[in-house]
Amino acid sequence: MTFQFSDQKLIPIHEKVMAEARLSFEDGVTLFQSLDLLGIGYLANIVRERKNGNIGYYNLNQHIDYTNVCILHARCHFCAFARKNIETEGAWELSLEQFLDKAMYSREQGCTEIHSVGGLHPTLPFDYYLALLRGLKERMPQVHRKLFTAVEIHHLARISKQSIKETLIALKEAGLDSMPGGGAEIFAQETRDKICPGKIDADEWFDIHWQAHQLGIPSNVTMLYGHIETLEDRVDHLIRIREGQTRSGGFVTFIPLAFHPENTRLAYVPSTSGLTDLRCISVSRLMLDNIPHIRAYWIMLGLKTAQIALNFGADDIHGTVTEEKITHMAGASSPQSVSVDQISRLIQEVGRNPVERDTLYNEVIRDGNRWHSVAA
Repeated sequence: MTFQFSDQKLIPIHEKVMAEARLSFEDGVTLFQSLDLLGIGYLANIVRERKNGNIGYYNLNQHIDYTNVCILHARCHFCAFARKNIETEGAWELSLEQFLDKAMYSREQGCTEIHSVGGLHPTLPFDYYLALLRGLKERMPQVHRKLFTAVEIHHLARISKQSIKETLIALKEAGLDSMPGGGAEIFAQETRDKICPGKIDADEWFDIHWQAHQLGIPSNVTMLYGHIETLEDRVDHLIRIREGQTRSGGFVTFIPLAFHPENTRLAYVPSTSGLTDLRCISVSRLMLDNIPHIRAYWIMLGLKTAQIALNFGADDIHGTVTEEKITHMAGASSPQSVSVDQISRLIQEVGRNPVERDTLYNEVIRDGNRWHSVAA
C-alpha cells in the first residue's frame, strides 16, 4: 500500500529519500513548514530504519553537575541553571570528594557512563578538572567519562593559559573519553547574539569539536529550539552540523533540545508542543544523513513524546539518568530518573527492540553485576 501524503510538497522529498539523495536547505524549510506531520514522520522512519533497523537504544548513565556558578550567568537568557556566585540562592559547587562520592552510584548501579557539565566557574583551578577525571578513572575505570561542553573547554583553556589542543590533550590524559554536545544552542549569529551574547560562536564551537575529534575524542551535537529562532535558523543549524560531520566525522549523536522557558528571561515564550518536538526529531533525521544516531531526550520531551519519537526518526531514548538538574530548574515536569524496566517497556510498546548501549553504541551484555560491551 502506497503512503498518501496530505502535503504534495513532500512528494519530491520522498523521491530524494528513496534515492538516498541529500536534502537541500529549501527541503528543510519545506519540512518545517509542512503540516503533514505523519508524512514527515513516515519519511524520517524510512531513514531511521535504514540506518538503525528496529533497535531502540538506551543506556544506564548518571548525570552529575559539578557547579552552577557561572561567569555567563547574566548573558544566557535561556538558562535557569546558572548562578552568579556561591553566595547566590540556589548555587552549589561540589568538592572533588563530593563529586566522586556521588559518582560511586554509577559503580554500584552498573552504569556505563557518567555525564557531567557545569557552569564556567570563575575560581575553580584547572587542576580541579584534571583531578576530577583522574579520580573517576581510578575509582571506576570501566565507566565512560563524558564531560565538558565546548564552552567549558574554551573556559578551561583560558584559565589554564593553554591552547585548545593542549587543554584537550591534558584532559584526555587525565581520563576524558568523550564530550557532550551542549553549548551549540542555535548557530545563526543574529539569534545567538540575542539569547546568549558573549558565548563562543558557531565557528569556535565547531573548531573545538574538530580538534577533539582529531585527538580521538568523539562527541555529540545539539540544537536548542522553541525559543526565538526561525525555521530558517533551524535548517541552517542542521546543515552546519552536516558540514561539520563531513569535515571531522566525530559526531556520534544529534540531540534536539526543547527549550523550557520557566525561570528564564525568556519566560514569555510558550513551551514547545508535542507536534513541534516530533517535527524537529523527524526533520533532523532527514537532514542529518551523515550523523549515525538521533536521540529523543526524554528529560526535555517527556517520556510519552520521546516514546512516540522512536517512530518519527529517533533510534535512541537516552538513559536511566540520575539527578538531572539543568532542565528541571527550567520547569521540566519529567522524572529525574527511570528504571531499566520502565525504559525497556516504553521501547517495546512502540514495536522496537530495546538494546542497552554504551556511550559509543556498542551493545552492553550483562551477567549479574558485571557487564561488557560488544562492538557492532
